[in-house]
Amino acid sequence: MLVYAAIGAKALYLLFVWLISAALASWLADRKGYGEKVGLTFGLLLSAVGLLIVLLLPARPGSRWKRDGRKPGNYGFCGQAKTVPLRLAQGRRRGGRTNGSAATQARRNRSDSHHMKEFRGKLCS
Repeated sequence: MLVYAAIGAKALYLLFVWLISAALASWLADRKGYGEKVGLTFGLLLSAVGLLIVLLLPARPGSRWKRDGRKPGNYGFCGQAKTVPLRLAQGRRRGGRTNGSAATQARRNRSDSHHMKEFRGKLCS
C-alpha cells in the first residue's frame, strides 16, 4: 500500500521553520520601516537566511526600530505609551502593606479603578 500523505517529522519541522521565519522577517521589516511585504518576501523565498538578511538591514529614519529600540516597548495596540497613574505606581511601591483604615483603602481602590477606566478610554483615542 502506497501512502502519499505521510511526511516525516523532519519535513514538518522544516515547514515550521519556514513559516516562523517568514512571520518574524515580516514583523522585523515592518518595524525597521520597510513594510511587511519586503520581510515576507525575504522570509518566504529564503527561509531562515531571509530572516538573517532582514536582521542585518539598517533601520530607516523615523521607523519604530529607531524610535523604540530593538525590543518593542511598553506600548498598546495603538502605538501609544502605556503610563500607569501615579497613585497606582505609588501603591505598587508600598509592597502591598496596608496604610490606613479599611474605608480609606476602599476609597483608594475606587479612585484607582476610576483612573484606570479613564486610562483605557484614552489609550486608543
